[in-house]
Formats: sequence, C-alpha cells, structure tokens
Amino acid sequence: MNLSQVRKMMLFTAEKMVESEPTLTSLDQIVGDGDHGIGMKRGFAAIIVLLQDEKFQPTNIGDFFIQIGTKLMTSMGGASGAIFGTLFRAGGKSITGITEFDSSALSTLLNEGWQAVYQRGNAKPGDKTMVDALAASATTASLLTTLKLKDTLPKIAQSAMEGAEKTKQMIAVFGRTKNLGERAIGHMDPGSVSMAYILKFMNEYIQTQ
Repeated sequence: MNLSQVRKMMLFTAEKMVESEPTLTSLDQIVGDGDHGIGMKRGFAAIIVLLQDEKFQPTNIGDFFIQIGTKLMTSMGGASGAIFGTLFRAGGKSITGITEFDSSALSTLLNEGWQAVYQRGNAKPGDKTMVDALAASATTASLLTTLKLKDTLPKIAQSAMEGAEKTKQMIAVFGRTKNLGERAIGHMDPGSVSMAYILKFMNEYIQTQ
C-alpha cells in the first residue's frame, strides 16, 4: 500500500472506531470508569478531521503514523491516549522513510509499538490490558512478514481478537479494573478490544481493495 492507500485505510478505521463507542463504553462500564469508549471516539474523531484536511501532507508512511499517534495523544487524554498514542508514534518512528506499507512494515510497527507501550507502562501479556491484544497481533505479524498484507491482516486481526478474548480469564494488574480483583473475571478488557477493533477494521478495508 502506498501512502494514499494507507490514509484511506486509516480513515475507514477511524470512522468504524467512532461507531464502536457504545460497545466500548458498555464494556468499560463493567470493569472501568465507563469513559473508554468516549475517549476512543474523541481520539478517532480527531483523526477523521486530520485525514480529511488537505493541509495534512505527511512525507512518508512512518511520518503518517507518528502524526496519527500524536493526534491520539493530544485529543484523547488520559491513559488510553498515552498508550495508543505511544503505539502509533513509536511504530511510526520504526518505519520512518518507507513509502510502501507491507506485511513487514506492519510487523515492525506492531512490535516496536508494543515494546514502547511496555516501556511506558510496564504492562505485559497476562495483565489484562490492550497489550494482550497488541502482543498477540505482533507475534503473529512476525511470522508472516513475507506474505501479502491482504493475506496477513486477517490472521493478525484474529490473533488480536483472541488476545482480547483471553483477558476474560485474567485478573487486572493496572487501572480501576485492578480494584475488582476476581470480579473482573468473565469480562474483556476494553483497551484490548479497542486494539483488536483497530486491526479488524484495517483488515475489513484492505479486503475490499
């Protein structure tokens, strides 16, 4: 995918994330503050405005994702803004200069983004956070770098959703959910669902191309 195609993919993804606000809010009302969906909607609504602005002209695909991350960080606020912003900013920096977004680039973005998120908050797989979906997707992406993006994204998105599903069985280590202890068992972490949704919608777009 070239920069123009990536821009269209992320616009589609942002629109779908905004539409997902009620689902994400209902999940967070069970285990968190109830504001995760609203924060994600605010962040991705800001992304829509950014991508529709003709003045937004990133120089390459890495720069594009850095600016996506910056916009999420500044518009969402809170822990989610910092985490998802870090994912895209660090991921973007790791692929700075590239003009073609392929399976290898996606793998680099996810893996470097995951490491940056870990360094920022120390969340690791099993802690019932978005890292459970992100790490699962990054691991799968690492195995598929030579395949076409259209063939890898379904598997990567599926791995992320499976990672999110596994958070049902976990006791949280961070955030408000931590206070629930075993009462959080049976409920998915909203951040992990958001992570899985981002990849799910990226895949939905690319399958139509």
